[in-house]
Amino acid sequence: MPHQPFHYRTLADLEEDLIELGIDLPMQADLSPLARAVPIGARTAPNALAVQPMEGCDASPEGRPDALTMRRYRRFAAGGAGLLWFEATAIAPEARANPRQLCLSAETQASFAALREAALQEARRVQGDAHRPYTVIQLAHSGRYSRPDGEAAPIIAHHDGLLDRAMDIPPDHALISDGALDRLQDVYVEAARLAASAGFDGIDIKACHRYLISELLAAHTREGRYGGSYENRTRFLLDAVRRVRAEVPGADITIRLNVYDGHPYPWGWGVSRDDPAVPDLGEPLRLVRDLQEAGVRLINVTAGNPYYTPHINRPFDQNVVGGYTPDEHPARGVLRMIALAAEVKAAAPDLVVLGSGYSWLRQYVGPVAAAVLARGQADMIGLGRLSFAYPSFARDLLQGGALDAERVCITCSRCTQIMRDGGRTGCVPFDREVYGPIYRDGRRAARARES
Repeated sequence: MPHQPFHYRTLADLEEDLIELGIDLPMQADLSPLARAVPIGARTAPNALAVQPMEGCDASPEGRPDALTMRRYRRFAAGGAGLLWFEATAIAPEARANPRQLCLSAETQASFAALREAALQEARRVQGDAHRPYTVIQLAHSGRYSRPDGEAAPIIAHHDGLLDRAMDIPPDHALISDGALDRLQDVYVEAARLAASAGFDGIDIKACHRYLISELLAAHTREGRYGGSYENRTRFLLDAVRRVRAEVPGADITIRLNVYDGHPYPWGWGVSRDDPAVPDLGEPLRLVRDLQEAGVRLINVTAGNPYYTPHINRPFDQNVVGGYTPDEHPARGVLRMIALAAEVKAAAPDLVVLGSGYSWLRQYVGPVAAAVLARGQADMIGLGRLSFAYPSFARDLLQGGALDAERVCITCSRCTQIMRDGGRTGCVPFDREVYGPIYRDGRRAARARES
């Protein structure tokens, strides 16, 4: 069955289609696994639900959280999730994906501490003193997607025959050197130190979605210390983990990790050499075990490239303007993400594994997520787009036993469209007073540029 928008009025309607498709999504009525406390290092998340790192593109020019950033995390915290994964935060100005991406530095560090504390205060106010969510900050380098001044300024680890062409990167564009990568280790360590001083429980060294570290994992054609062999391609990430563990004691190290790019070899990671549609997790699972040995506490499993293959990590009803429609039912994408996380959990049973890619399920997230946890296929479930639309999803699942079908994310991609148009992003359908005007202004500006 090809791609279909979500049209299910009842859970039975969805189950009927899944049977026809041969898709075995786990489901159960008992939602109690969602309420399980999850130990992470020396701390404990009060339940198994997480807010994923969703960028708002609403920082100040210096990278400080702004008013909309503060509003967003207060809303997330009030919603009752056990883990708040703060969004991609650039480790240096040149690493920013847009001019309003958060950026952590000595000058901005105090504002991040204030953002985290405001979120925790809101969690206590709404959920009670016993509710203290685990907090992670995602340290990012945008690599080939760097646009610190609003114009493309790609920093690439290797030439990719498909992405280079899609991004108009010429064959003679210089690669980031081994020496520059060596020096970048120091930047990551300093950013981790600042993040720990700001009070974050976990430090995420972002390694997903074909940003710089993720691209290094697939640098099969690169020469030198950071390319070619498995040992070289994983060197930067593993060295960064080891250094942060040694030099920033007390912070848990977490990784949001692509285990499957869905991108052709020799440019893709975790893919069959014969067919990029087929995962080959030999190397990714080896890396998971190596990361655990190096001291990683939690892995947030993801896949794909939101700029090139967004259906892989975020199954959708509607893509951004000009985007493609995948030739697969979105439920198959959800199942793929569940299966990838399950393989990671099986390979590293003592590691905390967070699964993602559930938002397309809308009001039926709860039964599927609970079954995944009950089966031991993940330890936590993260929601991204759905958290934009419905910040109180965790409270409603845990206290009310269901999600309101009139409030769930409709996977319309308008939150992504705002980013593509250069605006500050959030949920257009369900937070329309704030984001409706931003969306419309961005669309008008984009059409003007195109005309």
